[in-house]
Amino acid sequence: MASVKLISEEEVEGKAKEVYEDIKSTLGIDFVPNMYKAMAGKPSFLDANWKKVKAIMVEPGKLDRMTKEIIAVAVSAVMGCEY
Repeated sequence: MASVKLISEEEVEGKAKEVYEDIKSTLGIDFVPNMYKAMAGKPSFLDANWKKVKAIMVEPGKLDRMTKEIIAVAVSAVMGCEY
């Protein structure tokens, strides 16, 4: 049984709903990944974490977004992440 409730797109409200829309729009996807749904019970936490991810992974920097994503996948694989 899950120990953290995932807040679905249908039940999300307020600030968390705004963040969900920004996530989908920014990433160009039509769903909200579960890691963000797990944070939505604390909207300020969700917002802060999404802003951090956007700043690191999406905003321009020395590496392009694709390279950053490849590095993230490689690190996850090496660390044995099952998510």
